[in-house]
Amino acid sequence: MDVVRLLESASLLVPEDIATENDLTVRDIWDHLAHDEWEIALGLLEELGDARSLPLTFWEQLAEAAEQLRLERSAAWCHWRCAEIRNGVIRADLTLRPAAEARRTTPISGAGVLRPMWDIGHLSPTGERAVSIAALWVEGMPTLQPGGRATVRLVPLTPSHWTHVQPGRRITMHEDRTAAGTAVVLEVHGPAATARPGRSPSRSSHREQPPRQDRATGQ
Repeated sequence: MDVVRLLESASLLVPEDIATENDLTVRDIWDHLAHDEWEIALGLLEELGDARSLPLTFWEQLAEAAEQLRLERSAAWCHWRCAEIRNGVIRADLTLRPAAEARRTTPISGAGVLRPMWDIGHLSPTGERAVSIAALWVEGMPTLQPGGRATVRLVPLTPSHWTHVQPGRRITMHEDRTAAGTAVVLEVHGPAATARPGRSPSRSSHREQPPRQDRATGQ
């Protein structure tokens, strides 16, 4: 499917009552498409998609359109949103430990390439701590420095491990046996099949690379 058809198809999935922060609606997108302003139309569709929960097909079509337009950041964000719909998303306020107190001395990528382990309260059959993996996306920053603090988005590798996690819970990030940081959960949104309809998870920024493989660390 070519770019125009992908964007048109995605536009048909957007309710007319949704508007961007600048009060632009899907009707404005049709005007941009009529003038072959595809990149603008794509950007507005992303904004509309972040304002309201839309189906997986919407983000898949935007991702394909962005790839055809060679817009890497847009494609990455759209793929990430697909992952959030499939696996759910947890937003949290994360503080990394300073470099002098942790193994990591370099910034972490904010674009979903890091898949740290998280202590969310599970125990192994022998009573030891059992961790769960979730990919990490930093809102509003391309990287997060050791000792830094930011709002992050977590996509669980195994959503069923996270069903007990609620806003206000403190969780610990690990890249090895030592703690790499701590986070306070702000929002919890389950996979699309179990999530309540309504607003999309809040976001302040996006883009770059979505999770691609299951690994605990990535520098």
